[in-house]
Amino acid sequence: MDLVVRRGRTLAFVEVKARADSASAAISLDRSRLRRVAVAAERLAPRYGEGCDTVRIDALYMVPGKLPRHVPDVWAG
Repeated sequence: MDLVVRRGRTLAFVEVKARADSASAAISLDRSRLRRVAVAAERLAPRYGEGCDTVRIDALYMVPGKLPRHVPDVWAG
């Protein structure tokens, strides 16, 4: 997990993936890597999530020459 972000009553644990092309970025966050992020988020949520209604895992994909692509609640699918 790269970022812990809070806006209002929403807490997001963000995994940032920088890759050379869109195809590599799309497959960079596989189920096992996402599971590790989920375990870390579960452990950190009590520390950062007091008063939050929503806790989620987001992904941010960075590809040169393109705007970053944000995928909210990637754990939910």
